[in-house]
Amino acid sequence: EVQLVESGGGLVQPGGSLRLSCAASGFTFSTKFMKWVRQAPVKGLGWVATISWFGGRRDYADSVKGRFTISRDDAKNTLYLQMNNLRPEDTAVYYCATRDGSYRGQGTQVTISS
Repeated sequence: EVQLVESGGGLVQPGGSLRLSCAASGFTFSTKFMKWVRQAPVKGLGWVATISWFGGRRDYADSVKGRFTISRDDAKNTLYLQMNNLRPEDTAVYYCATRDGSYRGQGTQVTISS
């Protein structure tokens, strides 16, 4: 059974940092491009970042470029998203997923508020 389990969300003040994790199981994680997407209140699902096999290529949405870093540890079957200089508009439920969207986790809530 494929599972993607996100963790690390929470409530932080503007300018703060969070590190999200996504533990993968049930498929060959190392062979998959992976991504983070997010859904803000009353908005659709938005792409955040994608990472290739071995982390050789990383792409980011303009809104997070320079503030967020996607990474992976294939030995641990885990995907990460380091988020710095957080803004209120980053408030959303964050999901990890395979790039093709065939698998997606249940999400973790990130709230940025003073």
